[in-house]
Amino acid sequence: MTLTAVGIGPALLASFETGKKTPNVIFILADDLGYAELGCYGNSFNETPHLDELAKNGIRFTNAYAAQTVSSPTRAALMTGLYPPRTGIIDYLRPNDTKHLNEDYTTIAEVFKSRGYNTGLIGKWHQTGYTRAGAPYESSPDKHGFDEVIVSENEGIADGTWFHPYHFNKDVEKLLEGDKEFLVDRLNEEAIRFIDRQSNKTPFFLYLSHYAVHTQVQGKPEDVDYFRSKPGAGTSDPSKNNPENDPYKKWPADFRAKKNNPHLAAQLRDIDNGVGRIIRKLKEKGMLDNTLIVFTSDNGGETTITSNTPLRDGKSSQYEGGLRIAKIVYFPAIIPGGRVIDESVVTYDYLPTFCEMLGVNDQELFQQPDGLSLWPLWTGKADKLAERSLYWHYPLERPHFLGGRSSAAIRSGDWKLIQFYDSGTCELYNLKNDISESNNVATQYPDIVDQLVEKLDVWRQDVGAEKQG
Repeated sequence: MTLTAVGIGPALLASFETGKKTPNVIFILADDLGYAELGCYGNSFNETPHLDELAKNGIRFTNAYAAQTVSSPTRAALMTGLYPPRTGIIDYLRPNDTKHLNEDYTTIAEVFKSRGYNTGLIGKWHQTGYTRAGAPYESSPDKHGFDEVIVSENEGIADGTWFHPYHFNKDVEKLLEGDKEFLVDRLNEEAIRFIDRQSNKTPFFLYLSHYAVHTQVQGKPEDVDYFRSKPGAGTSDPSKNNPENDPYKKWPADFRAKKNNPHLAAQLRDIDNGVGRIIRKLKEKGMLDNTLIVFTSDNGGETTITSNTPLRDGKSSQYEGGLRIAKIVYFPAIIPGGRVIDESVVTYDYLPTFCEMLGVNDQELFQQPDGLSLWPLWTGKADKLAERSLYWHYPLERPHFLGGRSSAAIRSGDWKLIQFYDSGTCELYNLKNDISESNNVATQYPDIVDQLVEKLDVWRQDVGAEKQG
């Protein structure tokens, strides 16, 4: 993956700005992947060489955030560029949910289509309830700008089965050779076939949305055995629902290991192998120099199956372990390699970023995005973003089954405040000095607490967010 940016970057960037060239875009989203799972983010147990190489030759972000601490709201923010409360999707959608992503919104896929792109979604959508599960209406991805929708769910996605047949879509026919088709491998193969169908005459946008490493992690037995053999591998008993410890049945041994989980590592290595295959296919078709690749997650890792250390807590929580995520951006023709960016960025920044890249103005959109364009930051034309605060709102009637509490949060500069709706209390942390959020300094800085709570109140009123105990 040798960079070619030195010789052609400025000219190619100019060609994009004058509308003479449009890049292919591949957006890869891992599910529930914690901040500290990749080698390039300091993990020494998991093996992610291809993603590490992307980071080495692209940009690695250290302060990238999910728009919400659970899946559906973040994915809605990705599609629309809006804060989750504006879309009305503030929690993960249940299979029979009456909510769905409003089809009036202009999505990322529709932005790309407006500029002549072929668009495809492979994998998880999670922006609607499903009629097969009792929902009154199903707003499928093809209603939001995707030309091709491949191996996407039409029933609930929780407690996943990772080997064919897939419970989330019983219509999916087996494709890969062998008796046991593995879901991550299937999605990777579909991505390769999608790229193969494209030509250099028409640009494409591919949203590769993995179901891994979501709840109930389970890897291929040979990969799991490999990671079990590594020093420090985590262990746990098989579930009582799998007393025979069948490696192809849900809940086998070690699926609940909370550190160095061999099943999570196995799934992640397969995701990484897919990235390697995508790079090779792009090279083969002469598309690599003209393809932008983004890799990130929808929220932090579940603490039932991993540790987000040095971050506190995980998915469902407003602490950093639930919100801060890995993010890599790779575009060899334009983006200078080997950069690490500490600016705070968030999921709802993607739509305005791609709009600037493609020359799409706000008047062409149904909604006005809440995010900022990162295009100048990505391309090295700017070192900083405009000053802003980041906000989160997660009201719950009862604590999340993973432990998250009804709360709101704000990050303003180095300060992070969490306001708990269930108790009315606030916690304050200085993330520059305390990334682990281990030292609550709310009583030491009451003026800062008051300022941040006031900002939260103003923001909540603006976006129509209602508190809930």
